[in-house]
Amino acid sequence: MQKLTKITASIGPSSENYETLKKMILAGVNVCRLNFSHDTGDVQGAKIDTIRKISAELDRPIAIIADLQGPKHRIGNFKTEARYPLTVDQEFVLDNNPEPGDSSRVQLPDEDVLNSLKVGDRVLLNDGKIELEVTKTAKLKITTRVIRGTEIWSRRGFNIPDTEVATSVLTAKDRADLEYALTKNPDLVAISFVQKPEDVAETRDFISAHSSNPVKIIVKIERPQAIERFEEIADAADAIMVARGDLAVEMPLEQVPAIQRRLITICRHKNKPVIVATQMLASMVNSEFPLRSEVADIANVAYLRADSTMTSEETTIGDYPVKVIDTMAKVLAYTDEDAIKNNYWSRSEKLPENDWARSVSSVAFLNKAVAIVVFARDTSRTAEISCRRPDFPIIAVCNSRIVANQLCLCRGVFPVFNEQMFGQRDYAAALKHCEIPAGNVVVVDEDEIRLTK
Repeated sequence: MQKLTKITASIGPSSENYETLKKMILAGVNVCRLNFSHDTGDVQGAKIDTIRKISAELDRPIAIIADLQGPKHRIGNFKTEARYPLTVDQEFVLDNNPEPGDSSRVQLPDEDVLNSLKVGDRVLLNDGKIELEVTKTAKLKITTRVIRGTEIWSRRGFNIPDTEVATSVLTAKDRADLEYALTKNPDLVAISFVQKPEDVAETRDFISAHSSNPVKIIVKIERPQAIERFEEIADAADAIMVARGDLAVEMPLEQVPAIQRRLITICRHKNKPVIVATQMLASMVNSEFPLRSEVADIANVAYLRADSTMTSEETTIGDYPVKVIDTMAKVLAYTDEDAIKNNYWSRSEKLPENDWARSVSSVAFLNKAVAIVVFARDTSRTAEISCRRPDFPIIAVCNSRIVANQLCLCRGVFPVFNEQMFGQRDYAAALKHCEIPAGNVVVVDEDEIRLTK
């Protein structure tokens, strides 16, 4: 059985060359993520060109995500490259002074953050290994008390889980990166450190001003503020990424699995594709074999019926990027088949009544269909059917390349970009193209739903 759960792979130095990337796509990659926190400009453009070339050669749609860095915060530099000691309960100052820091203070260059912090707020540095509590605020100067941590050094990233920052979700860097990326026609754009639905609207306005393509927006859920307003954010977004890295820094670790489960369920009800990301096969950065717990994590994401898993450093800087994808694809294919075979996915799950997409899935199930074929002018109807998680493939025949690419993110969808097949409504050719044997087929064409053989 082909896997139904998709794989999003981050592309970097280990995977950006043509041969490696082609092997990864053949092994199971459906979506390629380009992280603009690192490479920018022409480097990312060259990756996009390589992906498009492979996609054309294989006659296989591949989605491309331009992932923006967002307002990622870092402290300034210290007087030397040495690590400076910290003592629990000592006073430590964060200010806007660009002078190099020492064991009593350092620059925090973001004025909007300094203006937003309040007494009692936490500042977490170095992935939460250092914790400071704000004890006093003044203009562009914050006094804190050290709660946890023994040393500090230059350019540590920091998180402020208790604080909503009055700032744009698009930094100057993001705007420059996005403007360039749009000239290369990505299929999706991911935005980071979203706090409110207005952040999505701001990004959509920017995209509309710089591109006529229907580029989709993925919201990365990394902050407690995004959890609090998740339903509004999901309504504004086109897709969601559960970014467990920063989320697990800003929220208690024990809450993250429950949050992941809840967000996946909400996304399905709202017909929004959802990616689960971060450290799924982290041990394979330097090892050919995964940890058993990582295999269980991947399988759990499939059992929860997310649309896609995601790799990060495993495929950007790791030693075995093709092996990583092969491993993940095998786990997903087995898990998808097991869940269907053993009926782990209850049909009694509460979903909207009189739901046309659920009806399509039910007709296919009752008639033992081999597939659902959708003639798709856009992503909406196919995504709705996908979110009902039918137990068989959904073939989306598209007359638009970007629509076919975007549907690569949706669970169980096998997109085909073929204008002739679309024009002739040739569902038999679609089955053959996707190597699915002939049988009963549910065809969705505009407002018409029909069962055929």
